[in-house]
Amino acid sequence: MDISSEMIHALLPVFLVTVLGASALTVGAIEGIGEATASITKLFSGWLSDRLGQRKMLTVIGYGLGAASKPLFALAASPSWVLVARLTDRLGKGTRGAPRDALVADLAPPGATGAAYGLRQSLDTVGAFVGPLVAIMLMAAFQDDFRLVFWSALIPGFIAVCILVLAVHEPRPDRTRAARRAPIAWQELNRLGPSFWGVIGVGVVINLARFSEAFLILRAVDQGLALTLAPLVLVVMNVVYALTAYPAGALSDRGKTGVILVGGFAALIAADVVLAILPGIGAVMVGIGLWGLHMGLTQGLLARLVADVAPASLRGTAFGVFNLATGIAILLASVIAGGLWDWAGPQATFLTGAGITAVGLMAAIAATENRNIDISD
Repeated sequence: MDISSEMIHALLPVFLVTVLGASALTVGAIEGIGEATASITKLFSGWLSDRLGQRKMLTVIGYGLGAASKPLFALAASPSWVLVARLTDRLGKGTRGAPRDALVADLAPPGATGAAYGLRQSLDTVGAFVGPLVAIMLMAAFQDDFRLVFWSALIPGFIAVCILVLAVHEPRPDRTRAARRAPIAWQELNRLGPSFWGVIGVGVVINLARFSEAFLILRAVDQGLALTLAPLVLVVMNVVYALTAYPAGALSDRGKTGVILVGGFAALIAADVVLAILPGIGAVMVGIGLWGLHMGLTQGLLARLVADVAPASLRGTAFGVFNLATGIAILLASVIAGGLWDWAGPQATFLTGAGITAVGLMAAIAATENRNIDISD
């Protein structure tokens, strides 16, 4: 599914700007609204997977919606149509996200939760750089015909749904989870505890600084990258992401959580500074690589921390709450990034991201010292 999604995502910002005439603010709003939709949906799908004691059914529905959204991109005649397609795609992501992440924890061997999330993140990211590579080849073969590439993305999406239906098996449902009646109940949120809310705080701050990768693509094109090669941005980012996610997850199982988290913050600060200050395609690619390093160090780790601090019976709900909070942060970040891009230029966008990340790093260190979040190992 990630091959399918990234074939489109790698080209979508350029398609919006060059074919449909959208502004950077519009691109940011579409990306932000899409991610917020996914995150809100994850809250309810996570709760529902806890209530039913079943993860796979919701995951299949989510991946099915993702596949069904692909033709909408190919047919899009305006930015508003792209927004509808993006909402459908992200609704699918939201439906599958929390149940899938909870299912990983349900199936992970004892003592290997971090490695399991790191492996899932790495495999997911392999698709995220294969997809843009396929998009580059198809753009060359189809003479820069965005719509034909978007139609082609339907094929791997359909294959993904078939693999999920036929090859993934979940543990027997836990019927004791069915007692809860509401997706958000204060007594259940209280059971999540202060460590969970500390993880939420870290996730919100880092996502306020990590706006949509669409702006990485726009920055590369702004520095002279050919339209046909625009997906190369996500290839570079996701190669680094894939190579680092599993080792980072495995290392976190050995008691290096704090070091990895601080390294992730530092990598994002460095990426933003390079992308803001240094000119040329080479510098942009270095910044994109650092961005991928930050993703590899933090995304699987944050998922592991959520799984560790949440009770098993509330794991789906915990992922839903986490994704809701971080999705709202991404929405704000992407809209702010687009506005800054239009009004003050890309330098302002990336330097603002670096500043937010620096503040977040100091807050995370302070939270660790105050024991609001246990990353001291």
